[in-house]
Amino acid sequence: MVNVLDDLALAHRIADEADALTLARFRASDLRIDHKADHSEVTDADLAVEDAARRIVAAARPGDAVHGEERADTGSGPRRWIIDPIDGTANYARGVPVWATLIALAEGDEVVASVVSAPALHRRWWAARGHGAWAGGPCVDEGSPIHVSTVSDLREAFLSYSSLHGWDESDRGDEFAKLMATVWRTRAFGDFWSYMLVAEGVVDLAAEPELNLHDMAALDVIVREAGGTFTTVAGQPGPWGPDALASNGLLHEQAMTILGSGAHTA
Repeated sequence: MVNVLDDLALAHRIADEADALTLARFRASDLRIDHKADHSEVTDADLAVEDAARRIVAAARPGDAVHGEERADTGSGPRRWIIDPIDGTANYARGVPVWATLIALAEGDEVVASVVSAPALHRRWWAARGHGAWAGGPCVDEGSPIHVSTVSDLREAFLSYSSLHGWDESDRGDEFAKLMATVWRTRAFGDFWSYMLVAEGVVDLAAEPELNLHDMAALDVIVREAGGTFTTVAGQPGPWGPDALASNGLLHEQAMTILGSGAHTA
């Protein structure tokens, strides 16, 4: 049985390779940008990172499955690597430095280790089950433990999100507007960054109405190991549903009540 810290070290190795590939192509004049069927962007860097991650996993953990955003699933079994080569591709394609590679390992229904690496921000976050959550520069040795905030009153909370369009399109725009009006402060830091700021205790809440597994898996264990709660908007634990609500735990029920979700089960 592989030690979870060995898996975390492998995730860092993948992140190191990803950082080199993404930084080399960031703001490149010949960056290739295509559009998928859902009209979202995909760049040559997205494909290169996912291919590199798959090669590393195949060599180091040949029995593990891989789920990625850009390629078909491979392998089977309870251990599955979940890769988002560039979370925030639209930012990447436009030259905005807020993007990251997300690398997670799930064992069955639990994400047990992950790395979120944002090299243009000179920032990396990581966690492993039972070993806490950490953040620092690109070098692992630079990391420090992180923890969620202790804000317990929603009127004093800081909420981050990606955009308002999705909430309107999911017919939950009124509920989200009410949540925004209730909290102390809102900012659209967006994508992975909202959730990492929750884990660091800088932001108290983050929520999105429509996400995929590769968007959420790496975020889940970092928020939880930092002392927070990560569920769907309806309260299902983990990154397995269609949306996400992350908090410091103290605010979770209050936020879910406003979003019309009832009691959560985490």
